[in-house]
Order: sequence, then structure tokens, then C-alpha cells
Amino acid sequence: METNKKKKNKTFAIVLGGLVIAAATFGITKYIHGQHHEETDNAQVEADINPIIPKVSGYVTRLSVEDNQIVKKGDTLVVLDDRDLALKVIQAEAALENAKASLATSQASYATSQENVLTSRSNTEAADASIEIAQVRARRAEQDFKRYQELIKTNSVTQQQYEQAEAEKDAALKQLDVARRQREALSRETSARKAQSTVSDRNIALAQTVVKERKADLQFARLQLSYSYILAPATGVISRKSVQPGQYVQAGQSLFALVTEKEKWVVANFKETQLDKMKAGQVVEIKVDAFPGDVFSGKVESLSPATGAKFSLLPADNASGNFVKVVQRVPVKIVLTEKAEKAALLRAGMNVIVDVHLD
Repeated sequence: METNKKKKNKTFAIVLGGLVIAAATFGITKYIHGQHHEETDNAQVEADINPIIPKVSGYVTRLSVEDNQIVKKGDTLVVLDDRDLALKVIQAEAALENAKASLATSQASYATSQENVLTSRSNTEAADASIEIAQVRARRAEQDFKRYQELIKTNSVTQQQYEQAEAEKDAALKQLDVARRQREALSRETSARKAQSTVSDRNIALAQTVVKERKADLQFARLQLSYSYILAPATGVISRKSVQPGQYVQAGQSLFALVTEKEKWVVANFKETQLDKMKAGQVVEIKVDAFPGDVFSGKVESLSPATGAKFSLLPADNASGNFVKVVQRVPVKIVLTEKAEKAALLRAGMNVIVDVHLD
């Protein structure tokens, strides 16, 4: 009996010693690992998820995608009824043509007014020359008449010659007066034509402004028309489709989501006490719950400038007097360094465990 009891005690001691050694070994290993690694399971795979939103309202005439369908950048996803938008383009084109015609008319009017101004100036110069000639004739006729006035006193000329000299003088003075009046009329005409030319020049500026506006209207109408074709902004997978052919959709309404395949990354929320030695560029091992046998590689790209709580809808008010210290978590972005084929296995939202090598 005593022998059996001693054997049992010995066995128990051996088992207990083994457990102690195993626990010590595990603890030491964990401690050593913790000195060079930081690990968290508060992490998920992320990807760009673009909501596909129409920029114009209309009825869906063609729907080219289904849920979980792969699309390439530039593929046509949805086509909206564009008849109203096409009519607006036609109207804008007609308005632009009218504006161009008005501009051409204004330019022609300005050219005509400029020609009229030049003609008036030429006529004015001719009138000035006519006045000079009339002045010379009038002075000569007055001089001749004065001489005849002296000669008539001595009967050196006949009465008929005297009257003819007087008539020539009066005619020359009248001709000078007519030339001066014509000059004044031409001066007023030149001023009026200059004013008309100024108005025509202003009309050109206004017409040019209208043409620019109509061009902008046409560009906008064409842009709106192009929005009736909704294209894939990137290569990815369609998800959460909520539209059907024939449905009326509003501008700004979400039709479905496009999960891009170009890049995926991991956001790991580490405790603030784990960030002491963490920095960008450190190697990361990533274990995915969905693929328990695989390890994905990555590296730390950046650490968030604020804790996750600071971005919540209702951040904590620590000045209210009800402060309870809670360890905060800081988002850390980890980019994948795996080949594209392996990274393509990951889906946005998958849970992962990340292990950052601090060395």
C-alpha cells in the first residue's frame, strides 16, 4: 500500500513538475515574444467602396450589371433615358447659333459705321477745301467790287459792269456761307457716326459675352447628356444593387456599391500602450479567420493621428466630472505586400489577427 502511494505521489510530482515547466516555458516564450512583437485581433480588411450615384435624374433604360459581378474601369453600368437631355443640347446649339448670328450682325454694323465715319471725315476734308476756295473767291469778289465802286465814281466803268461786280460779290459770299453750312452739317454727321460706331463696338462686346454664355450652356447640356451613361470609375465588384430597369432614379440616389480590387489594406486598432515601439515600415504577419492555414505578409504604413474614439459621433466629454479612464485604441494602417493573386482572396470586412515585428 505504501509503495503504491509513493508511486502515485512520485507520478503526481512528475506531472506537476512538467506542468510547471511547461507553464514557465510558455510564459517565458510569451514574454520574449512580447518584447519584439505586438499583436491584436481587433483588425479588419478594408477596401475602397464607391457608391455609384447618378448625377442626373431619369428612368433606367438599361442595366448591365448584377450583384457580385466583376466590372472594369470605363464599363457602362447603367443607361438613363436621355431624350430630354438630348433636346436640351439641341436647344443650346440653336441658342449658340443665334448668338453667333447676332455677333456677326454687330460686327457688320460696326464695320459699316467705321466706313461711314471714314466717309464723313473725307467729306469734311472736302468741305474744308471748298470753304478755302469759297473764301478766296469771296475776297477777290469783294476786292473787285470795291475797285468798281471807285471806278463808277469817275465813270471809268459802266453801270452794268458795276452791277455785275456787285452780283459776283454777293454770289461768292453766298457760296461761302453755303460751304460753311455744309461743313457744319458734315461735322454733326461725323459726330453722329462716331457715336453709332461706339454703340456698335459695345454691341459687339455684348454679343461676344452672349456667345460665351451660350457656349457654356451648350457644354453644360452636353455634360448633362453624358451623365445619362453611368460608367465604372474603377475595376471592382458590384454589390448591394438596389435598382431595376424602368425604375426612376433621382440625382444623388445610391444605385449600388463598387468594391474596388486595386488595393486592399488592414486597419488594426492597437491599444495605446502597444504603440511605444511601433513605427511605419515594420513587418507584419496577418492571419485571416477565413483562411486559418495561411499567413499573409504586410507592413505598417502609418499610425492614425487620433484615437478611434475621437472620430465617433458622440465623443466622450472628459470635462463633465464623470471621467473613467479607459485604454484608448489607435487605428494603424497596414498595407499588404503579398502578390495580387493571393491578396485577391481577401474581402473587405474580414476579421484578421495582426502581429507586428517591432525589430
